[in-house]
Amino acid sequence: MKSIGIDIGTTTISLVVLDTEKKMVLESRTISNGTFIETGNDWERIQEPVKIIEKAVGVLNELLAAHKDVETIGLTGQMHGIVYLDKEGECVSPLYTWQDGRGAQPEFDGKSIVQEVYEKTGLTVSTGFGLVTHLYHCRKGIVPEGAATFCSIGDYLGMKLTGRKTPLVHASNAGSFGLNLFDSEKGEFRKAVLEQLGMDTSILPEVTGDVAVFGKYKGIPVTAALGDNQASFLGSVGFRENTILLNMGTGGQISVLSDQLFSGEGIEARPFVNGKYLLVGASLCGGRAYATLEKFFRRFMKRATGNDEPLYGLLEEMAREGKEQSDKMEVSTRFNGTRINPDIRGGITNLSEENFTPEGLTYGVLHGMIKELYDMYQIIYKATGIEVNHLVASGNGLRKNQVLQEISSEMFGAELSLAIYQEEAACGAAVSSAMGIV
Repeated sequence: MKSIGIDIGTTTISLVVLDTEKKMVLESRTISNGTFIETGNDWERIQEPVKIIEKAVGVLNELLAAHKDVETIGLTGQMHGIVYLDKEGECVSPLYTWQDGRGAQPEFDGKSIVQEVYEKTGLTVSTGFGLVTHLYHCRKGIVPEGAATFCSIGDYLGMKLTGRKTPLVHASNAGSFGLNLFDSEKGEFRKAVLEQLGMDTSILPEVTGDVAVFGKYKGIPVTAALGDNQASFLGSVGFRENTILLNMGTGGQISVLSDQLFSGEGIEARPFVNGKYLLVGASLCGGRAYATLEKFFRRFMKRATGNDEPLYGLLEEMAREGKEQSDKMEVSTRFNGTRINPDIRGGITNLSEENFTPEGLTYGVLHGMIKELYDMYQIIYKATGIEVNHLVASGNGLRKNQVLQEISSEMFGAELSLAIYQEEAACGAAVSSAMGIV
């Protein structure tokens, strides 16, 4: 079966044509998202949904023209963020992305929405999550005029493709809107808690636990959008147990399949498919930490020599040399805090005259990126006993850095292999869609 998968990422939009029986990518296309809207607020991270849809549909039409026997279209995209819709299913707001910081702004008697939710309910939530964004808008009285509901950008793409006027949100995306404000076991929003927080719950979208058919586009079934984490896992790991998907994009992430519903500090139990869950730990600074380091060195090079060229090749060489140091500095790469504590920051310890070198710092940053994720796995292991004997690495941050792969394998004590598909999320969307119509 030929299936097209579409992944609307934060920085890129990727589409694949996948032969699901041969497990072969027949064609793939990746274009820049490039729709961020500049505002006067450093913490505000919003995108233009209409432009995103135009870009995605344009490439989709090109692929359909070249592959006329496509039988299904699957969707995925960046999680947590929301776009508001009116009663006709048209967007009336920008896309408030997962990177948006309004939920952490201390605008309510010196407290943020994240803090207010915890104090009133005892539940931990994070800024950038859709329900936190909506609660902020409710408290400020700035819910967009005409807003009748909201959904993820993947859901909105499905609506525009099929002409549907109301969203149908898969539990994997619905859960990402609110973390503890969504009951993963029941597959529904915790309406009583949300009402306690002052929300009119009639705005909540319909939720499905199935990869349901959304409608059709040019006669081809389109299925409900999966969260990009779940789609990536499906496209990379499938249903293999005792296997961690280690992703290093802008943020870092570990995911492991589980029959158990467990959540601990910094760990989410996310709805998957076939009644299973993904236990997930996510860092805010994954590849972004390495990019910050590269920017640091590049700024120095430009000041010293006038050259302003990428330094990633040189950094990997330095990391290799830093790996051989016997007494290593330790770097915490929590430059932007954590989902639980956005105010915490990174740091450097065990610094000595001998190890305070560019090589040592470069290796230390890479080690710190993986250590934050490994600590999250330890929380999962102690609570569930899930052992890991294999790592599947995805994301360019890992694919392109051999030293980072070695650090990962050594720290987790498990064999590491690269995901077979480079566009894991888009491929997972294609696989899920094929599952949904079989």
